[in-house]
Amino acid sequence: MSAIAPKGDTSPSAPGAPKGNGGRFPRSARLLRHADFERVYKGRRHFSPHMTVFYLRRDQGEGPRVGFTVGRGQGGAVERNRMKRRLREAVRQRRQACSVPVDVVINPKKSLLTAEFSQLLEEVGRAFEVIQQKLTEKPRGQG
Repeated sequence: MSAIAPKGDTSPSAPGAPKGNGGRFPRSARLLRHADFERVYKGRRHFSPHMTVFYLRRDQGEGPRVGFTVGRGQGGAVERNRMKRRLREAVRQRRQACSVPVDVVINPKKSLLTAEFSQLLEEVGRAFEVIQQKLTEKPRGQG
């Protein structure tokens, strides 16, 4: 049984499902360039038990663009790739909670490997809700 998708999942990202872009991230929804990651690290942060989320508002575009960073200190290649797969699936399921144009970098902690997937979904969803709230609230002193 997969820690990513529940047994019997028939979503487009499930193994054996028809190929297509239904369950994947389009290039426009991903952070791809090193310069983009560096720029986001200078923005705001949100901390949760299994990850740190960095985010920075964009001037153009719509919805979030998401990237993941998992350093070598987090474990071997198998563990790091498993963290990224779990995060990618959680973000795919929860990114609709954030509609503002924002770049997001998620940096997981090693404890993410042993966390229940439902807990991971809650944390990612909460992070997107906080980002949405922080970036849509009016600046203090104006009103």
